[in-house]
Amino acid sequence: YGDGDGNDTFQDYDAAPCLNHFCPLFQRVAPPFLAVTCVAAALATGARLVALAKRPQEWRWPQSRALVAQLALGTALFAALLPALAADVGRGWHLGTGPCRLTHLLWHWSLFAQALLVASGSCGTAWARWDPRSRRLAAALWAAALLLATPAALVSGVAAGTSCVRRSVGILAPADLLHLTLCLCLLLLLPAGLLLAALAVPRLRASWAAGAGLSWLFLGLWAPYGAGLAGEFLLEARLLEPTCGSFERFDIALGLSEALGVLHCGLGPLALLLAWRC
Repeated sequence: YGDGDGNDTFQDYDAAPCLNHFCPLFQRVAPPFLAVTCVAAALATGARLVALAKRPQEWRWPQSRALVAQLALGTALFAALLPALAADVGRGWHLGTGPCRLTHLLWHWSLFAQALLVASGSCGTAWARWDPRSRRLAAALWAAALLLATPAALVSGVAAGTSCVRRSVGILAPADLLHLTLCLCLLLLLPAGLLLAALAVPRLRASWAAGAGLSWLFLGLWAPYGAGLAGEFLLEARLLEPTCGSFERFDIALGLSEALGVLHCGLGPLALLLAWRC
């Protein structure tokens, strides 16, 4: 890594004189942030499950019990992985390549499943009741999310023997391009499409007014991360002029956007609970 004055063009980001100060900052801030977020997510998700169990009849479409329970499952799976990621950042990864790839697979599986669930809940009344049709839809969405998350496992790996990284292959590798495309479709294009559909279709606007838009908070929190991934690709592929300063600014922006997305596992359940109480 390197620092330079932020204006020097270079050929290799890993070579001097470029020095990126994001990594030491990330190593200091990420572990406590992930730990606090995990605790908040556990408390909020537990409270949501208690509310579902004690008053199931009060959860109706668009925030029906079937949809909220599955979102809670996705949130719980996502939050359960945060301690391992925090330990990786703070003390290094010592479990090998297989568990590293499994962690990224589960992380993206929960992420993509929640995105598909939110989209399906915003576009129709499939979750109005838990019947054979909604059960088949649930199975299909979770299976599709697992399939879409598979490239994330293929491109992740252990770097330098001590860190479980999101990408261990080249930026132009087919598996990484596929993974990036899927992330952009689910985290960036899907929210944009839902927003345009809501503006164009009165029925969707009505469902959002009834509360469906609250679950859309998930997509709103993750959309900046999708945009950050697109910017990272443009820089890594040299489609934008790569300078020390531009890489460092994008590293910070990508880290902040990912942190914003991670907050969904605490803010999402809390927003649904507040809406239910009101």
